[in-house]
Amino acid sequence: MENQTQPKKNSNVIYFLIVVIIALLGTDVYLYIKKNNSDVKIVYQNDEKTRLQTELDSLEAQIEQVNTGKTRMSAQMQAKNDSLRSKIKVLRQELAKGKLTFAELAKAQEDIKQLRYFVTKYTADIEELKQQNVTLTSERDTLKTNLGTVTEKATNLEKQNQDLNTKVTLGSALKVGAANVVAYKVKGNGKESDVSRANPAKKLKINFTIASNPIANKGAHDIYVRVIDPTGNLITPGADATFNADGQDLQYTYKTSIDYKDDGSNYTIDWVNPGAFQKGNYTVILYADGYTMGKTGITLK
Repeated sequence: MENQTQPKKNSNVIYFLIVVIIALLGTDVYLYIKKNNSDVKIVYQNDEKTRLQTELDSLEAQIEQVNTGKTRMSAQMQAKNDSLRSKIKVLRQELAKGKLTFAELAKAQEDIKQLRYFVTKYTADIEELKQQNVTLTSERDTLKTNLGTVTEKATNLEKQNQDLNTKVTLGSALKVGAANVVAYKVKGNGKESDVSRANPAKKLKINFTIASNPIANKGAHDIYVRVIDPTGNLITPGADATFNADGQDLQYTYKTSIDYKDDGSNYTIDWVNPGAFQKGNYTVILYADGYTMGKTGITLK
C-alpha cells in the first residue's frame, strides 16, 4: 500500500516542476517581447524627434529666406514673423527634452503641422508684398520719368516765354526816327541863338522823332541822355545818377520824360552844360525802356 502511494507523490512533484518551468518560460518570453516593443518605441520616438527637428530647421530656413530681401514689412507682418520664430523656439525646447510620451510627441507633430501651414501662408504673403513693391517701384519710376518730362517741358516753355517777353519788351522799346543836336548861346535877356563855336555855347538842344511802334506803350516814358565830351569823358551830375539799359548799369548826363502818342511828334530836350564847352565832337546817346533809343552828335569849333 505504501509503495503505491510513493510513485503517485513523485508524479505530482514532476507535474509541479513542469508547470513552474512553463511559467518561467512564459515570463521570459513576455519580458523579451515587452523589451523589444519598448526598444522599438524608443527608436520610433527618437526617429520622429529627429524628423520634427529637421522640419523645424526647414521652416526656420524658409522664414529666413523670405526675410533676406529688403521688403519693408508692416507692423502686422513683423508681428507674425516674430510669432512664428517664437513658436519654433518653443517647439525646439519641447523636442530637446529627454523622452517624450506618445501624447507629447503627438502634440508636437500637430503643432508643427499647424506651424507649417502658417509659415506657408506667411511666405505667400511676403511674396505678394514683394510683388506689390515691384509694381509700386515701377509705377514710381514711371511717374518720375513723366515728372521729369513735364518739368523739362515746363522749363523749356518758361525759357521760351522769357525769350518771348524779352523780344516783346525789346520790340516795344522806343527807337529814334531822326535826331540832331544844336548848340545855343543864351543872351542876358534870355534870348537864345544857335552857334557853331564852343566858346559862346551854353546849352544843347536835342531834337528827335520816334519811329512808329504799334506795340509800344502810349503815355509817359523816361528818357535818359548821355553826353560824351571830345576827350571821351561822360558828363554826369553825380555818382548817383545811374540807370540800367541793355543789361548794364550806366550813369546818365540828364533825365527827362516824354509823352509818347505814336503820332510822329517832334521832341526836344534842352540840356545846359554845367561847365564850359570844349572844341571837338560831342556824342549824344538817348535811352528809353531799358534799351538804346539812338545816337547823334555835334561838332563845336
